[in-house]
Amino acid sequence: MSQPPYLIGLTGDVGAGKSTVRRWLEARGVAALDADAVVHTLLGDGGEARRAVMERFGGTVIAPDGGIDRAALARVVFGDAAALADLETILHPLVRTRTRTWLASCGAEVAVVEAVKLVEGGLAAQCDAVWLVLAASHRRAERVRVRGWDEAETARRMAAATPLAPRLAMATEVIDNTGTPEATAAQLEAAWQRLELRRAQVGKRPPAHS
Repeated sequence: MSQPPYLIGLTGDVGAGKSTVRRWLEARGVAALDADAVVHTLLGDGGEARRAVMERFGGTVIAPDGGIDRAALARVVFGDAAALADLETILHPLVRTRTRTWLASCGAEVAVVEAVKLVEGGLAAQCDAVWLVLAASHRRAERVRVRGWDEAETARRMAAATPLAPRLAMATEVIDNTGTPEATAAQLEAAWQRLELRRAQVGKRPPAHS
């Protein structure tokens, strides 16, 4: 039976630049999974979370076609901490299961899972390394506005950020993506070299997978 890949957990607040880092890793042959894309599938037609979400949140999150209106759902949960916790209770176990299934079949030596709630959702415990991407709040706000969010939506999303301390405690690498792309790339290259050294020291299946 083949060994599972060395798994990087990639996290950071909205607008920090996680996807930029994920694409950088993919360019180096790393297999990648975006937890947000998994959530899209879970909430979509036939998705395992769809019925539970509809039962919990009711008609306010149901689109005209009978599916889940993700924008409406976001407006509900990002303005209500209890509602967000309920949604995460539904989604997080399913995302962990999907991640394990993907890892078992991806066939790569190194893989990365990108997730905003990597630590809070329990995915970090499955990872061999955790890369935390940070950026100054003004830079994050600039980036999310490109997505078409108005100021109120941007403020709601940024206010929903989880405390930094637990993520820092688990991070094996911290990438500051506030500055130029060149500055970020230099940090990523150094982080990648350190990761390669760790893999060489512990083998492709370090203690986290034992």
